Amino acid sequence: MINNNDIMKKLRVALKLKDTDIIDILKLAEFETTPSELSAIFRKEDHSNYRACGDQILRRFLDGLIIRNRGKMEKPPMKVHPQWIKCKPLPTKGARAGKPNINTNL
Repeated sequence: MINNNDIMKKLRVALKLKDTDIIDILKLAEFETTPSELSAIFRKEDHSNYRACGDQILRRFLDGLIIRNRGKMEKPPMKVHPQWIKCKPLPTKGARAGKPNINTNL
């Protein structure tokens, strides 16, 4: 099964990122880390200094990638409620579909 460490490793290789690039991306998402903490994430599981990559680090890394590639999200626009649409009145009880309701008692 693939874990967060494997995802980080694959993204680092696919995007050709150096450790300093990853640290800068994490800073964009307001997450501070040191190079030694980052290298512990990329170590093999059986290494003594291995550290599991938590969900928060991966989430912040992905958020930082979005900010780096798209830019910071501006404030969302105000929701505009649709104007009420005036509907035609429903036909009266005696009217048939397709025929106008003609009142013969004038």
